[in-house]
Amino acid sequence: MSTLTPTARVILGMLKLGVRTGYDIKKVIDSSTRFFWTASFGQIYPELKRLRRAGLVRAQQEPRGKVKRTVYSLTPKGERALHEWLTDRENVIFEIRDESLLRLFFGDVLSQEEVLANVRMQQQIFEFVLDRFREIEVEAREGIEEGRQYPFLALRYGLDFITWARDWYAEVERRLEAGEPLFDLEDDETAGREPRLGAAG
Repeated sequence: MSTLTPTARVILGMLKLGVRTGYDIKKVIDSSTRFFWTASFGQIYPELKRLRRAGLVRAQQEPRGKVKRTVYSLTPKGERALHEWLTDRENVIFEIRDESLLRLFFGDVLSQEEVLANVRMQQQIFEFVLDRFREIEVEAREGIEEGRQYPFLALRYGLDFITWARDWYAEVERRLEAGEPLFDLEDDETAGREPRLGAAG
């Protein structure tokens, strides 16, 4: 079982991909994994120190002019820890943090107009994210040429998922405006069966 912290996982993975400094790790996270797995500077630098003390990474000073600069790389122990986590089949974390979905969950305490405003706002957010993903897609395609195909595959998942979610919220908006039921629930529907895709399904 992997004992890596959530922040350590993304750091070791980035180092394996050739990202070398704490600053660059944050920069790459902000343009890639932050949409599903993020880390702040306040998490990255302390974690790098812990990983170094644990013998999972090595550090080397490579100043640029007068600017201090520490570059990191994986040790053999770090390589093994990363591989152990990546191949762990028993302890996979599944967590979605989505504030807009949380607001929708508590929609019964709002007026219909307030719910509609939130639903419309969420569609705008998804459109913004889709625009950002399309920008990232240019860089991800370049990565394919360099032999990195899975970041692009993860991006395609994001594009498909966000498109589906945007359309799902659009269907919720349509039903609210039309005064239709928000979902179809058959009287004889068995609880726990394979679900339909909510209002959009």
